[in-house]
Amino acid sequence: MSYFTRSADPSAVTGWRSPAVLLMIMAGAMQLSFAAWWNLMNNFAVQELSFTGREIGIQQSIREIPGFLSFAAIYFLLVMREQTLAYISLAFLGVGVAVTGYFPSAMGFYVTTFVMSVGFHYYETMNQSLSLQWLPKATAAASMGKIISVGAFAQLIAYGLIFIGWKAFDLSFTTVFLVAGGLTLVVLAGVVAMFPNFREGTPQHKKLILRRRYWLYYALTFMAGARRQIFTVFAGFLMVERFGYHVHEVAGLFLLNGAFNMLLAPKIGQLIVRFGERKALMFEYVGLILVFVSYAFVTNATVAASLYVLDHAFFAIAIAIKTYFQKIADPADIAPTAGVAFTINHIAAVFIPVVFGLVWLISPAAVFLSGAAMALVSLFLSSMIPPAPEEGREVNFWFQKQTPQPAE
Repeated sequence: MSYFTRSADPSAVTGWRSPAVLLMIMAGAMQLSFAAWWNLMNNFAVQELSFTGREIGIQQSIREIPGFLSFAAIYFLLVMREQTLAYISLAFLGVGVAVTGYFPSAMGFYVTTFVMSVGFHYYETMNQSLSLQWLPKATAAASMGKIISVGAFAQLIAYGLIFIGWKAFDLSFTTVFLVAGGLTLVVLAGVVAMFPNFREGTPQHKKLILRRRYWLYYALTFMAGARRQIFTVFAGFLMVERFGYHVHEVAGLFLLNGAFNMLLAPKIGQLIVRFGERKALMFEYVGLILVFVSYAFVTNATVAASLYVLDHAFFAIAIAIKTYFQKIADPADIAPTAGVAFTINHIAAVFIPVVFGLVWLISPAAVFLSGAAMALVSLFLSSMIPPAPEEGREVNFWFQKQTPQPAE
């Protein structure tokens, strides 16, 4: 019944060996190591390596290089299946995290970050592609919400163990990195043993795909990548550098984030199904504008922590960008476009951490106000999503003056 001994039609398998359950378990496996790495990353950089905004910017730009190169996934698919590449990517992620603590230098951290990031970004590319292929359009957003919820539960396990055990057992960075990465590898081994090799549905193009009619999806993806860097790099760094959060306190903050995601993500998925991608994304971007402006002027550690949790709560709504594409896409375009989309998502991510790391040295407020401006651009773009997007109806230019129809 393993990946090596059984092939199955993804639409015919139900129960605990279904593709949806596989996606959920892989999401959990990914978060076991990545969540722990993300929890420790800023403290490890500041306390062990004495990083400033300059070094953290370089490290985060290195982390985003594999994301920028995600388009190359389509070439790996010439020699392996998407499910296989997802498994190999999880292995890279686990190994990269596990060995991080054994290289306590700036160069060592840069290298292990790169290895971890190759695994993370190529897994996410395959996860997006497989989700859009395996999950029915009518309920994809709700199913993706459940997948995010399982990943959030794995985050809770990682953050909870760090929160409880860091001081109680006097844990070290090396130990936590090793255990977290090792857990991902153990779960991966179980997945390979228990789940079949799911056959592909619609044959995917094995070349890069760029289509003019997908331009709004590309634009939303680009802005999401640019804007998210402000949160992932600098909001967390703000908590450690300005407000002096320790490892267990950061873990407690992430624990709240994981709890919110676990409870809210399935409901957010259902709301996207009910209200549509356009309304969901516009709601997200209005909220993010308010959050980023507040970041720029916050002086209280508790208020900053509240903003961090609220900011993270908006992440699940990004499901709507994926389901918007699922509705307008040629099914054969999904895998190649997933790679292209991740590259587009990371164009800005490669240089924003370095550039804004230097801006941070002058004015942290300017970094977050720039994030608010990015959210404003995203708000305008999302307003052009049609109420019912489909192939042939990808964009609604609501702001253009309509030509009057002649009277009959």
